[in-house]
Amino acid sequence: MALPTYTFATPVLGAQATVGVLGLYGRTSTSLAATLSGTLTTPFGAIPFARSDSISDAVTGFGDVYPLASLRWNNGVHNVMTYVFGDVPVGAYDSARLSNIGVGHGAIDVGGGYTYFNPQTGHEFSGVLGLTYNFTNQSTQYQNGVDMHFDWGASQFLTKQFQVGLVGYVYKEIGCDSGSGDRVGCFQSQVVGLGPQLGFVIPLSTTTQGYLNVKGYKEFAAQNRPDGWTRGSHS
Repeated sequence: MALPTYTFATPVLGAQATVGVLGLYGRTSTSLAATLSGTLTTPFGAIPFARSDSISDAVTGFGDVYPLASLRWNNGVHNVMTYVFGDVPVGAYDSARLSNIGVGHGAIDVGGGYTYFNPQTGHEFSGVLGLTYNFTNQSTQYQNGVDMHFDWGASQFLTKQFQVGLVGYVYKEIGCDSGSGDRVGCFQSQVVGLGPQLGFVIPLSTTTQGYLNVKGYKEFAAQNRPDGWTRGSHS
């Protein structure tokens, strides 16, 4: 993934204004194994049956394009931001394929966040609340409902370069799925995640530094969503 951004020198509404665009290239592979079982009623009585099958698929290519704009305000240890994030559905997608990199429909996400960071004590807390509106998938005529997501993290810097803490998120679909291709009704989904995080600030020069963050989530309270342990990192 690549996210080039530009920050304006002149404040906008007293805030630091940034625009950018996220692009990605990669490969995804998917496999599915299932067993169908049941009972067939015949004139000679009930006959049990079972059928097992498996399919797999893979695709390599570009994903969707995601434009971004944000405003950020700072007042000492308090930081506030608001953002608009979009999805232009131009990535590798085929509704008849099991694996896809693009999502097959446009979307727009708006929200705001707050960060408390005290460099004297090393205390840090961040939270971001957003709402996502999903446009109709023109290939399937299916439209996902409005999504609500809240992401948060709390940490303590033990040194100037090393932090430990917790991360979590709440995802809940607050609107119903719809469209002429909807065969399952409202089909709302939700999931909650919670887990640890480790952060490392990496000095590269007197004016430049890198950052590596590793986190893991235990997902629970799932409805129409997968759950379990997930992990990730970013730099």
